[in-house]
Amino acid sequence: MDLIHYVVQDGVAEIRLDRPEKLNAMTPAMASELYRLARCASDDDDVTAVLLTGAGPRAFCAGSDLQSLADYANAWAFRNRCEYAAAIRDIHKPVVAALKGWVLGGGAEMALAADIRVADETARLGFPEVSRGWVGGGGASQLLPRLCGYGQAMNLLLTGKTIDCYEAYRIGLCEYVVNAGEAEGTARGLCIGMTAHRSIALQSVKASVRAALSADLASGLRYENEMNTLCFAMCEHVEGLERFRSRSSDDDGHQ
Repeated sequence: MDLIHYVVQDGVAEIRLDRPEKLNAMTPAMASELYRLARCASDDDDVTAVLLTGAGPRAFCAGSDLQSLADYANAWAFRNRCEYAAAIRDIHKPVVAALKGWVLGGGAEMALAADIRVADETARLGFPEVSRGWVGGGGASQLLPRLCGYGQAMNLLLTGKTIDCYEAYRIGLCEYVVNAGEAEGTARGLCIGMTAHRSIALQSVKASVRAALSADLASGLRYENEMNTLCFAMCEHVEGLERFRSRSSDDDGHQ
């Protein structure tokens, strides 16, 4: 039985976690499959944007299936695991996450790895790892301060508390709050809207903004200019090909 479903339609790749009876909790096998599908979406020229969602009304993803942690032979095997939030973070295309119900631990880190987060009013977000004696391994300590600031990140990570969608919106953890059941439709609409733009431009925007999270201003501006130059060159290339095809078609018509 497939626990992750992947479909591409009209330029949008949908990645759906499909284990609703377990709150879409991730197993090592699911993590490996998610990594593979994320690479497919990132490399597929027919994909402009990615929708990340979970099956069922109760959860986007409740994090790792704790029982499956016994599948790792030792700590070193755990260290070298296929990290599922990183799979989302490494996608070159824009990723929009549709959040509902429980969004916990690694599930919340997957949400952080997306570029835009749409939460419905049932969404509850948290990073409870500290209550189990460890820290999140999917980027929470690095991404939360960048999104929400140091204080808000520490408040969530040190307490392990869960917050509702409105608090998440207030501190910058999600960009949209919608009625229950509407997160996926809203997220899909955002993805479809992006398909009106050139993929190279969207990817360049994503790369430039992500560079701003770690680069100094001067370096970031130089990188932005390089991305802008690349887009300009690609547009010239595409327009040149279109002119060539047009001339070839005209020539064929006169033969």
